[in-house]
Parts: sequence; structure tokens; C-alpha cells
Amino acid sequence: NGQEVKLVKCKGEFVWHQHDEQDELFLVWKGNFRVEFRDRAVELSAGEFLVVPRGIEHRTAAEEEVEVVIFEPAETRNTGNIADDKFTAPDGVAI
Repeated sequence: NGQEVKLVKCKGEFVWHQHDEQDELFLVWKGNFRVEFRDRAVELSAGEFLVVPRGIEHRTAAEEEVEVVIFEPAETRNTGNIADDKFTAPDGVAI
């Protein structure tokens, strides 16, 4: 139905962004992970997940390398409403 399942590794803080038209689901596969909102942060461990509703500004963070499974529509830009030289993934590239 147009969704992609992505396994990502991350460490450190991502950029603040939002997805105006798409919800985003983060499932922690290995390690500890934090989803930050402007008014709070949600800590997640392996096996836990969180859905960020469309239009909600957020960023992700991890003190140590973490593996996270992301479920989102295929056309979703990883940095949502912003373009960032360091973090925005190229469109249509599969690895």
C-alpha cells in the first residue's frame, strides 16, 4: 500500500522537522532511542514503538548507536519539511 519499512542506525541528534502529510512509526530494534518534541521527550528501548502524528515537529536522538525500524509512506523525505545538507537522504536511492 505504498509503505516502506526501513532499518536505520543512528547516533546523536537528528534535525528538528515535521511531516505535514504522513504519520511516522519508530520501532526500536536494538538499543535505546529518544523522540523529542518541543514540550517533552519519549524514551524507547528495544521492542518499544512510537507513532509521531503528521504535522508534529520532532527530532530523534540516541546517546549510543541504535537500530530503529521506521514504517512510513515510500515518498516520505526523512527530514520532512526541511532540506539539510548533512541529514536529508537522496530520493529514490535504495541500499
